[in-house]
Amino acid sequence: MIGAQDNGDADKRAAAAAAVAEVCDGMLIGLGTGSTATHAIRLIGARVAEGLRIRAVVTSRASEALSRDLGIPLLDFADVPRVDLTIDGADEIDARLFAIKGAGGAMLREKVVAAASARMVVIADVSKRVDAIGAHASVPVEILPFARASVLARLGEAAVLRMAGDSPYVTDNGNLIADCRLDLSDPRGRAAELAAIPGALGHGLFLDEVDAAYIADQGVVSRLERDGGGG
Repeated sequence: MIGAQDNGDADKRAAAAAAVAEVCDGMLIGLGTGSTATHAIRLIGARVAEGLRIRAVVTSRASEALSRDLGIPLLDFADVPRVDLTIDGADEIDARLFAIKGAGGAMLREKVVAAASARMVVIADVSKRVDAIGAHASVPVEILPFARASVLARLGEAAVLRMAGDSPYVTDNGNLIADCRLDLSDPRGRAAELAAIPGALGHGLFLDEVDAAYIADQGVVSRLERDGGGG
């Protein structure tokens, strides 16, 4: 079991390294959240220490703290209209480059940054590659606390309020998350339904944001491109 975990972590780093190779001097980079994105942040931090000149925006307080520790120059995204390249992980991703994100609780900020990016790249180990999203991962929905009961009622029995110990999990935005087991045979229809619920501020279905993915399997990295390219 330990060996499998080590291989998974090595694959996360390999995928991150492939994506970080896209980073060039002068870029404004979006930095994601989660264990795989952490590898990318560390690799970018090492390149900054060697002289890479970039600026970055972050999608969570955890990524902000790590980036600052590594000396990565940060901007407040509130002042940034456009990002050159965003690198982030995913909970599931398929050949259509449809992804589910949000296990780390940052999907609302991640989606906002991704939407502002000229290019978004997902990095993952092969365990996150699926034939069609919804195979294993729940879809997280960020909920305005004021609307908790009404949104949960609309989401139905498939929704479970995310907890942190004995208390509801609270996002960096001060909101709640419901994790939902949903039929994703029509992902776009489901995304539209979730977006139409008053008090549901965002969800973890990323259907148009991802431009490419680097997927690592036992050290071998494959690239998927939305235009059909790859390698």
